[in-house]
Amino acid sequence: MQRFSPDAAGIAHAPSTGAGGRRLPSRRRLLSSTALVGSLTLAVAALPTALAAAAPRAAGARAHAADPQDAALSFDPSAYTTLTVNVDGQPVAVRQYKEICYVANPVEAAAQQSGMGGTTTIDNTRCGYESMNVFVPESAFTDQRAPIYFAVNNAGWMASYIKASVTDGASYSSSTSNVGAALKAGYVFVDVANRSRGLAGADGSSPGKAPAAVVDAKAAVRYLRLNDATMPGSAERIVVNGTSGGGALSSILGASGNSPEYDSSLAAIGAAGIDEHGRSTLRDDVFAVNAYCPITDLGDADTAYEWLYNVLGTRDDTGENAQPADAATIAAGFPAYEKSLGLRNPDGSRLTADTMIETIKKEVIRSAESYLRADPTHTIPPLGGTFEITSGGPGGPPTTKTYVNDWIDVDAATGTVRSVDMKKYLDFVATQATLKTTPAFDAVGVYGNTTSGTETNLFGPPTQKYMNYTEFSWDHNNVAGDGSGLDDTGLTWKQYISKRSTTVDDQIHLIDPMDFVGTSADTAPNWYVRNGTRDRDTSFIISINLDRALSADKQVKNLDYHLAWNQPHAGNYDVPEAMAWIAKVVGQAGDPLAHHR
Repeated sequence: MQRFSPDAAGIAHAPSTGAGGRRLPSRRRLLSSTALVGSLTLAVAALPTALAAAAPRAAGARAHAADPQDAALSFDPSAYTTLTVNVDGQPVAVRQYKEICYVANPVEAAAQQSGMGGTTTIDNTRCGYESMNVFVPESAFTDQRAPIYFAVNNAGWMASYIKASVTDGASYSSSTSNVGAALKAGYVFVDVANRSRGLAGADGSSPGKAPAAVVDAKAAVRYLRLNDATMPGSAERIVVNGTSGGGALSSILGASGNSPEYDSSLAAIGAAGIDEHGRSTLRDDVFAVNAYCPITDLGDADTAYEWLYNVLGTRDDTGENAQPADAATIAAGFPAYEKSLGLRNPDGSRLTADTMIETIKKEVIRSAESYLRADPTHTIPPLGGTFEITSGGPGGPPTTKTYVNDWIDVDAATGTVRSVDMKKYLDFVATQATLKTTPAFDAVGVYGNTTSGTETNLFGPPTQKYMNYTEFSWDHNNVAGDGSGLDDTGLTWKQYISKRSTTVDDQIHLIDPMDFVGTSADTAPNWYVRNGTRDRDTSFIISINLDRALSADKQVKNLDYHLAWNQPHAGNYDVPEAMAWIAKVVGQAGDPLAHHR
């Protein structure tokens, strides 16, 4: 495996079970049983496990045999409107194929939806959460080799209503806009909507529970493969882009290619390439993943977060430790969890709780030195100097604050880092952006909290508002009558997930790339992953673990992982670098049509 990271080629390690030896859930059966599909109230009956397990995988996109249900999903190449946009001062004609419903049986949504920005009214209740906008620049009108830039737009694992990143008359810079850069490069740009948490169904249910977002993304890929011969662009060159929850969705989509565990859920929504016997006749693997600050591995995210921000006393240092005993209890599970992954660093050393802080330190140093080498105008303040950090909330003016540099010592003459004080570095991260609560990702139902915006409502049946999905939060839920936790079920977390009827552990598994990397699933061969050095929204541990797991997967050919210098929880801040990487891996892969000749 070649790593395009600035430091060197890196070392590929032989995969073992799961992500470098990761322990897998206790019930790793194929999830085409009636329990999970039924719990998601999908449109058709679940298919027998044996049929899903036997599903053959097509060798190529154009080898797909005709299927009656797929007829409803055919692409009409004449159904477009022409937009004119400006990219770098030059007019570009763009064909827009508007709101293509990529499933035959979409889940009806309520007209009124509540999200991070308040309550909104949607126009497309039939398929607004399971459709895509396809934008084709004039250079790709007749090009079936052009890469497809597949943008997932969900933040925080929230449901993503259809959007249009390309609008008539708009101007884009290819140096700052991934949209403009993709159009300039001649890529087909696709905005993909998907169900996920927070979605209100027309029947009053919550049809976006895990793994709906992943199932929808796979369905969109299958639509592109079904129609590859008639659509501009190549479904063999799908590059998935996403940030935060979208980075996580990009990661699980890239890791779980062609896994039969999703087939019954795909069949239920009428996804392309699932025949009447429940067998898959199309592929849903992708070519490349371009993920920023992925909020993933949710089943272990609280443990990784509390360990990182307690092991050196960060919560205490910054006065953000409202539940110190509980934070310590959650953090205590981290060493066993990390050991269970069986991961190694590029130098061959084992990645454990004992080596994690030093590993993060090396990544921070690599980030700083890469930043200094990239441009002679780049500087890092000396010890005692100040960082000036500008930020701004939605709709508000940007504000600039200064922070004393007491943690990184740089030799400006040589562009190298002399030292990093990790305790002070983590304090810096936690000071410029307040840490999340304890627990960080599964807080609803704990301490009587029913208003937290954490990912708890991604889990459970669609008839239930939320369900705790981690052991600590389950056992400490104290909201009576919410249907979650020891208090309502009389069962501890371990007792609850040992029941065969339980599906929440399957939901956790089906959105976790760490459970698929290094397995028989078809992992994307190309990965570009970034996490900002100032990102406190998830633990640095999560993206480092993902990188190390990918480096051990022999299917992964190109891996470019980096902590992005002085970036917060954000994405697409390095458009020229990311697009150059995409062009490089596309060029190395050669002609996507060659194997069809």
